[in-house]
Amino acid sequence: MKPLEGLLVLEFAQFMAAPSAGLKLADLGARVIKIERPVKGEAGRQIAIKNLFIDGDSLVFHTINRNKESYAADLKNPEDLERIKKLIQQADIITHNFRPGVMEKIGLDYEQVKKLNSKVIYAIVTGYGNKGPWANKPGQDLLIQSLSGLTWLSGTKQKGPVPFGLAVADMVCGAHLCQGILAALIRRAKTQTGALVEVSLMESILDVQFEVLTSYLNDGGKLPDRSSVKGNGHAYLSAPYGIYQTADSYITLAMGNLWHLGEVLGVDLSAYSKKEDWFTKRDEINTLIAQQLIKKETDAWIFILEEQKIWCSKVYNYQEILNHEAYKILDMQQQLDLPDGTPLTSTRSPIQINRQKLFSAKAAPKAGAHTVAINQEFNL
Repeated sequence: MKPLEGLLVLEFAQFMAAPSAGLKLADLGARVIKIERPVKGEAGRQIAIKNLFIDGDSLVFHTINRNKESYAADLKNPEDLERIKKLIQQADIITHNFRPGVMEKIGLDYEQVKKLNSKVIYAIVTGYGNKGPWANKPGQDLLIQSLSGLTWLSGTKQKGPVPFGLAVADMVCGAHLCQGILAALIRRAKTQTGALVEVSLMESILDVQFEVLTSYLNDGGKLPDRSSVKGNGHAYLSAPYGIYQTADSYITLAMGNLWHLGEVLGVDLSAYSKKEDWFTKRDEINTLIAQQLIKKETDAWIFILEEQKIWCSKVYNYQEILNHEAYKILDMQQQLDLPDGTPLTSTRSPIQINRQKLFSAKAAPKAGAHTVAINQEFNL
């Protein structure tokens, strides 16, 4: 039995942040029903990566919405809204990521829903919170990355801001929403009362930066100092932290004793006798290291460095890591059975419960696929 079996989640959500929280709840055993517009469903069905679509919906929609059901309802239609309210009375959790004011207009904001179901966990994702000058600004991942300062942590000093190649704000926000929901469920078990859980994309991406923001706040307001050397891995860490080119590919060096590293590499770093130098003269040191690492192939350096207990690694692409035994032993992949019979390979939940990995072959539903069955089951 999975931990959340028996819990009913109603997901009034689209795109990635809130639906990714629903995916995590579903993988842990909850029953997640997406409340979607009739026919077209949620807007995320048409947001694609590389313009990849399967059976009329984007591939990315399938990855975020597997293991769920779909109920079609026009929330502006009084009859549909009444059915939804009856469903809410039997739900444990509600999630949505509409802009501030939308659910209030419909009459499904927390205060109204609480009258229908006092024990419900009502969980909201916003872009920037409910108040302030950005409250109604689009809560889109790249915008959040850019506004939060995150894009000034990667890349070299000579380059402009560099965004993550992932929807990192959405993904982390979904994880934070799930954390809040689970905490509220524990509280409900103790007090028999529901809760309002609120997370914003901006707060989530600021939390991701808690280490470096704390450094900024306690270091006289000095901005991150990105390296002028290509491949530096962290604007706030000392040499040798980063990725370096070798004779045939790339190698990563993590933190460690710089003097020991210099001895092993055959690089004279005696001029940097103070640990303070590792920070203030980071770029000089990294340049010396880079000039040495380019002389041999990656495997040769890995053999030398690992023998000396120096933290290092190769730099793999997707083809290399997905064909490596270290990846295969994790058993991270699962096959989904799409409604039209087409198989779709995706990843599983990373969580294990009692040494059991969480798999599910249940694919993302077609819009409204379960409406009739849910109406009958819940007498709507």
